[in-house]
Amino acid sequence: MRFLILFVFLAGGNFIQLKAQAPKDTANYEMKPVTITAQRAQGTWLALPLALNVVTVGGRHQGKGYGFDELFSSIPGVLAQSRSGNQDVRLTIRGFGARGAGARSNSGTTRGIRVLIDGFPETEPDGRTSFDLTDLSGAGTVEVIRSNASALWGNASGGIVNVTSNTMFDAPYADVGAIMGSYGFHKEMLHLGTMIDAGKFFFSINNTNSDGWRYHSSSTQALMNTGIISSLGERTKLGVYLTGTSNLFRIPGPLTQSQFDSLAQQADSTFIKRDERRNNRLGRLGVTVTHGLSENNEISASTFVNTKYLQRSERNRFRDFNRYHIGGNAMFQNKSEYSSGLSGKFVVGIDEAYQDGAIHFYDLDAYGGRGTTLIANKREGANNFGAFFQEEVHFDEQWILTAGGRYDNITYYYDDYIDPHLDDQKAFTRFTPKGGLTFRAAPLQSFYVSLGGGVEVPAGNEVDPSPTFGVDTVTALNPLLEPITSMTIEAGTKQIMPFGDNGSTGSFTYDVAMYYLEVSDDIIPYSGGAFYFTAGKTRRMGAEFGGDLKFANGLGLGASLTVSDNKYVDYIIDSVHYGVPGKQADLADNKMSGVPEEYYNVNAKFAPPSLQGAYVQITVHGIGSYFADDRNLYTVPGYTMLDAMIGVSNYPLGGSGLSLSAFFGVNNITDKKAVASAWINPDLVGGVPVYLEPALPRNVVGSVSLGVNF
Repeated sequence: MRFLILFVFLAGGNFIQLKAQAPKDTANYEMKPVTITAQRAQGTWLALPLALNVVTVGGRHQGKGYGFDELFSSIPGVLAQSRSGNQDVRLTIRGFGARGAGARSNSGTTRGIRVLIDGFPETEPDGRTSFDLTDLSGAGTVEVIRSNASALWGNASGGIVNVTSNTMFDAPYADVGAIMGSYGFHKEMLHLGTMIDAGKFFFSINNTNSDGWRYHSSSTQALMNTGIISSLGERTKLGVYLTGTSNLFRIPGPLTQSQFDSLAQQADSTFIKRDERRNNRLGRLGVTVTHGLSENNEISASTFVNTKYLQRSERNRFRDFNRYHIGGNAMFQNKSEYSSGLSGKFVVGIDEAYQDGAIHFYDLDAYGGRGTTLIANKREGANNFGAFFQEEVHFDEQWILTAGGRYDNITYYYDDYIDPHLDDQKAFTRFTPKGGLTFRAAPLQSFYVSLGGGVEVPAGNEVDPSPTFGVDTVTALNPLLEPITSMTIEAGTKQIMPFGDNGSTGSFTYDVAMYYLEVSDDIIPYSGGAFYFTAGKTRRMGAEFGGDLKFANGLGLGASLTVSDNKYVDYIIDSVHYGVPGKQADLADNKMSGVPEEYYNVNAKFAPPSLQGAYVQITVHGIGSYFADDRNLYTVPGYTMLDAMIGVSNYPLGGSGLSLSAFFGVNNITDKKAVASAWINPDLVGGVPVYLEPALPRNVVGSVSLGVNF
C-alpha cells in the first residue's frame, strides 16, 4: 500500500518533500544526528532535502534576547527586523510574511510563517502569529526551515521557526543574570535545570523593560517557561510544558520621509493621542507522549490548551479579545528493511487546532483607555484540521527519496451579537503534495532537489469586509479572497569539510540553495491593511549562501548572502475601492513590495582556547533598497551596519563550580540612519505617504551572569 501511494505521486509528477534519515557516516569526523522537531521525524542536516538552519543557544544568548532579529541576522533567506527595538519583529522568509505591515496587519504579529515552541503552535489556525511567548534568552535551540513546509504543517507554512526549551544540560545547574542597554533597557533572568529520576526539569523566568528610543515605544514583558521531560518506562517518554507571559508594548507608528529626515525619533501624533498599544496576557499548558510499540513502530501524541486575554488600543477603538486556542496531534511511524540496501520510513498523522472567543470593541476615552460605548460584540472562531503522510525510501545509503501529501480544512465561524444577519461561515480546503530527492555524494556532502506546493488562507482580519462594508458585502466575511497557493522548485548542496586529522585544525561548513517560486492569488494589503486585493500571480526566485569557517586556534569566520528577483506577473487593480469605478491599473512586471532583493551578513569571531572563554566579535550586515508599494513609487533605502562585541563565556571562578559570563556590545557603531521596517501600500496624508519605521541608532548592550554547576 505504501509503495502504491508513492507510485501514484511519482507517476502524476507530484512530489512532496518530507524528511530523511542520513546513512551511516563512515568518515572520522563526528556528526551527531539532530532531531528536527519541525520536520516531524529524526534526521541529519545533510540528509534533509530542504534549506535548514539550527541555531544552538544553550540557555545563554549573547544579546538582548528580545527579538528574532538578533538570532536570524546570519541566516540566508530570512529577514527579521525589529520595528521598535523590542519583540515586535517583521519576519519574512523568501517573501512569505512580507504583507504583514500596516496599522491593521503587523503590530505584534506576522503571517505566512509557522512558529512553534517545543513543537506547540504559536501560529493561530488562521495563520497569524504573535511572539509573546518566545523566550530566546533561555532557549535550547532554534530551528529554521527556509523551504515551504505546507505539506507537513499545512496552512501558513512558507517557513518554519521552532524554538525549543533548554534541556541541553547533563547535570543540575543554575544561572542568574542581568542585561542592560541603551534607552532604559534592562532584563533580569533566572534559568535552572536539574535531573529527576528518569528525566529533566527546566525552569526559566525573565523580566524585560525598555523606555524605547522613539517616543511612545516603551515595552515591558514578564515571561516564565518550565517543564519536565521524563521516561515513564523503557519505551515511553512524557513531556509536560507550561509557559505564560504578560506583555505590553506601545506602537509609535510610521513617519513620512520628511519626518524621518528631520527627527526620526518622533512618533505619529495620532498614535500618541490614542495611546496605541497591545497588552497581551497568555498562558499555555502542553503535554507530549511518545511510545515505542516495537523496535520499528512508534506512536506519539500531543495536546495543548492556550488561554489569551488581549487588549489593544488600535484604530480609534479599544479592543478586548478573550480567546482560547486548543488542539493537538497524533502520529504513527514505521521503519522497514525491504531488502539489502533498501529501507524506508513511513509517517502518517493528523493535526487539529481550534481557536474561539468573545470580542468586544469600545470607543476610546480621552486617554486612550476603554470608553463606555460598546461598538461591536462578536465571536470569531477558526478551526484547522489536517491529515498528512510521508514516505522516505533509502537506496544503498546514498539516495533518499521522499514523497507524501497533506489535506487541510480551515473553517471560519463568525457570529455578530448586535447584527445577527451578518453571521457567516466559510471553509477553505486544500491538498498539498511535495517531494524531494537527496544524493549523498560523500559522507559529509549532499545534493538535493525538491518540488512541492504551499497553501495559505486569508487571515482572520483579511476576511473581514472592506471599508465599503454595507455597500458591496452582505455578510461579515469577505467573499472575494481565496487561499494563496504556491509551487516551489528548489535545489541545493551542503557540505562539512574538516581540516587536518579528524578535523583537528578546523572545518568549513556551507550550504547553497536556489529556488523558483510561483505564487497565485497573493494577498496584498491596502490602506494600512484595512482591505486587501489579490495579485493573480507572483514570481520569486533566488539564491542563498551560508558558510562557517572555524579554526582550532579559536578564529571563526561566517557569511551569508541572499539575492533574489521578485515580481508581479499578473496583477490588475480595480480602483473601485478608491471611489473611481471602472478604473484599472496593470502592475505586471513591477517589483514585489516589502522584499529586499539583496541582504547579507559577515562576521568574524576570535576566541582563543588559552583565554578560557574570552572572545571578540565583529559583524557587518546590510540590506538593499526595496519598494514599499506595488506601483514602485516609494523606496525604502538600504543600509550597511557595523556591530562589535567583547565578552567571556563560562569563565571558571575557582574550583567551586561557579562560572562567570559577561559581554559588552555596540550595535550600529557608525550611527547609520536607517529604516527598520515599512508599511506596505501606505496611506497618503495630504498626498504624502506615511510608511517609514526608523531603526535604532547607535546603542549599547551589556550583560553579567553567574552560573553554578552542581
